[in-house]
Amino acid sequence: MNTDMTTLRGPELATGWDEVITHAEALDEALRAGHGRLPAEAVARAEKVLHKVPARQAIIGGRTVVALAGATGSGKSSLFNALVAEPVSRIGARRPTTSVPTAAVWGDEPSGELLDWLGVGARHQVPVNARRAASLGGLVLLDLPDFDSRVAQHRAEADRVIELADVFVWVTDPQKYADAVLHDEYVKRLARHSAVSLVVLNQIDRLDRAEISQCVDDLRRLLAADGLTDVTILPTSAVRGYGVDDLAGTIASFVQERTAAEQRLLADIRSVAEALQDGVASQEAQLGSAAGDELTDALCRAAGVPAVIDAVRNDYRAQADRQGGWPFIRWVHRVRPAPLRRLRLDGGRLVDASAGESALVRSSLPAPGPAARAAVDVATRKLGRRAGEGLPAAWADAAHEAATPSDDRLHDSLDQAVMRTELRGRSSFWWVAASVVQWLLAAIAVIGLVWLVVLAVLGMARVSASSPTWFGLPIPLLMLVFGVLLGVLLALLARWAATRGADRAAERAGARLRTAVAAVGAEQIVGPVTEVLQEHRETRMALAAAAR
Repeated sequence: MNTDMTTLRGPELATGWDEVITHAEALDEALRAGHGRLPAEAVARAEKVLHKVPARQAIIGGRTVVALAGATGSGKSSLFNALVAEPVSRIGARRPTTSVPTAAVWGDEPSGELLDWLGVGARHQVPVNARRAASLGGLVLLDLPDFDSRVAQHRAEADRVIELADVFVWVTDPQKYADAVLHDEYVKRLARHSAVSLVVLNQIDRLDRAEISQCVDDLRRLLAADGLTDVTILPTSAVRGYGVDDLAGTIASFVQERTAAEQRLLADIRSVAEALQDGVASQEAQLGSAAGDELTDALCRAAGVPAVIDAVRNDYRAQADRQGGWPFIRWVHRVRPAPLRRLRLDGGRLVDASAGESALVRSSLPAPGPAARAAVDVATRKLGRRAGEGLPAAWADAAHEAATPSDDRLHDSLDQAVMRTELRGRSSFWWVAASVVQWLLAAIAVIGLVWLVVLAVLGMARVSASSPTWFGLPIPLLMLVFGVLLGVLLALLARWAATRGADRAAERAGARLRTAVAAVGAEQIVGPVTEVLQEHRETRMALAAAAR
């Protein structure tokens, strides 16, 4: 709805209108929240009601519009003339002659704008000295075409005015009081309007008292079956004048209360709100954490998280080997590409020349395979089914659609989530200590080796030279042997420590990756599904408030 219901409020708003606007705002909110997901026919009726509210309020004045509606031959026009006390409406001898609405107006308040809005051209001003003029002041009485007329234009005109009237007077007779047109097309549809409804059993002069009582009781039963309870039924005879004063008095009570317009509109709002409630469920599904966990598991597989975790583990080991490994073979690890760099997950950046700004490079992780894609598809479908469980088809379809994002868009988001995740963490403190010790041991071994080589060269040159000993062994030899052995032992110890550290680093990286992937799932899948459920809840609550 484009109508801003808040503009209808003002300091002059009466208490009755305040309730109407409150319900209208709730209905308008329901249409906004449930846009495109509520029954189209009921939505169209609701929009007509919401357009009618400000139009009727603008011309409320002190007038009450009462419509005499009935089938062919029920005596509406005769009853109309009897209330006016003048032959204003033509009465056909054989065929109904009321083709357009006729209005009789009591009181001196201007009614032109109201009658223009009603689309009634035939107008009669009842004289101020006419009978019942005092009690009916403010009444606009309408004689409508027959709603069962064979002329489609007549039926359409009757229906149009019935939609705008404040009070309905359903006129029937002993022969047609059970007519299906009256009950199925009008009374049942407007059953919520009992507060502004009145039923007249006309032409009782054709019956005796027992038959009148029997007809009234049977009519009351039929009306109750239609949902129109606690409605006044007045037996009348327009020809004889029976019950006309009672009818005039009942109509006068509507006029004097001056709340019929508000009650009619309030009933309209409640009625369309009840019809719209067929388009919502009584409650929404609860997704729960299990659905999110299952989805995150599938997304992690699609994002290549297991491969990244293995790369983190191997990368940690490689860094540990470069720091705490035996210095003489470290070049081997330096020649090999780092596992994370091989996947382009080392935090590198590229400059997009066309955009003129920094952007994270895409990783070298392989695209998800058929099994990973199938797992995501199963998880999203399951989430969509769980969200749509118990919801009407339009809402269930919306939940399923929200749970099924574009594959390319989802894969790109997952890849960027992995790229943005900190994988390496801080370097371990023992790496520096192990590196210092390894270089110290390497220096000792090299010094011992050089010392031995010098001694060997001098011996070959027949130059007498000796080296100090320790427990009978040359110290240079001890330096070489112990430097190498202790270096290798320290490298093995570092490898063991690196294995344990790599497992912890992989575990921490896995937790961070899972959090990042879960955020993507929440943003692109769970979030949109939750939004659909929230819109359903808002629609349901607003409709309940409008129908209350």
